[in-house]
Amino acid sequence: MVADFNVAKSPKDIAFYASLLAAAFPICQMMTIMYWSRLSDRIGRRPVLMIGLLGYLVSFLMFGICRSFYWALFARCINGLLAGNVAVIKSVFAEISDDTNRPRMMALLPLMWNLGSVGGAVIGGIFADPTHQYPRIFGHMEIFRVFPYLLPCLIGCSITVFGLVMGIFKMEETLVREPASRTMDIRMSLTSPSSSTSTLATESTQLLTEPVQPKQRSMRELLTPTVVRVMATNVVMGLGVAMSDQAYPIFAASDLSDGGLGFAARGIGFSLAVSGVAVMYLQLVAYPKLERKYGALD
Repeated sequence: MVADFNVAKSPKDIAFYASLLAAAFPICQMMTIMYWSRLSDRIGRRPVLMIGLLGYLVSFLMFGICRSFYWALFARCINGLLAGNVAVIKSVFAEISDDTNRPRMMALLPLMWNLGSVGGAVIGGIFADPTHQYPRIFGHMEIFRVFPYLLPCLIGCSITVFGLVMGIFKMEETLVREPASRTMDIRMSLTSPSSSTSTLATESTQLLTEPVQPKQRSMRELLTPTVVRVMATNVVMGLGVAMSDQAYPIFAASDLSDGGLGFAARGIGFSLAVSGVAVMYLQLVAYPKLERKYGALD
């Protein structure tokens, strides 16, 4: 795709521009993910998840009809800015699970992410530029000739629309709002002869039912040693995964003369699909067993 934008001066420069497209999403997501998380604490998890899915839908369409590198970069930035689902969905899983099933449920998150990454690469490799890959089927469709990468984006949009429909009609709000109540010892007041029964009943009802807003902790209070260790581990893991995910497609697409594999888009997609089997085993079988044996933080 980057090569078709004619933004790279040489084939070796394609990797640089491809990395910019890849980095735009997590950078923009990092800028807004805390705000989406706090917003979900105020308005609920479900609305934020629906906004995120709607943002995916719009950005997918924008990416599919882009004709230049900077338009594609803008679409990736919009995708990242509206992607508050990653943090919120973890809160949803924590709220609907308990100690008996939380490890297995949490294992589903990276599993779905990795399967989506692999599946997306396969869909992109199979359906990109369909007028040339499948001329008998799509050769007469001018829209796919003008926008050669629109078809895989439309497939992604259809999956997003399905998620939106399921979220609107089937998903229930998981954020339970139970305001704390101020309580006090009113036994002395109840026995006081200077207070009437009706006045005491009214005052005691107000004292027991008046909600107290929970105090939000600052970022420094949240960064406990355990949280810092988990964050540092996640950074290292994310760095390794991102390097692998971005380096391999570039390496596979590079010409043999440049030290690459010379794969076409379809070959890259199928080769990435092979890793899906290992991901399913590690996330569904290996991780829950290790967590039950050693614990999540040991």
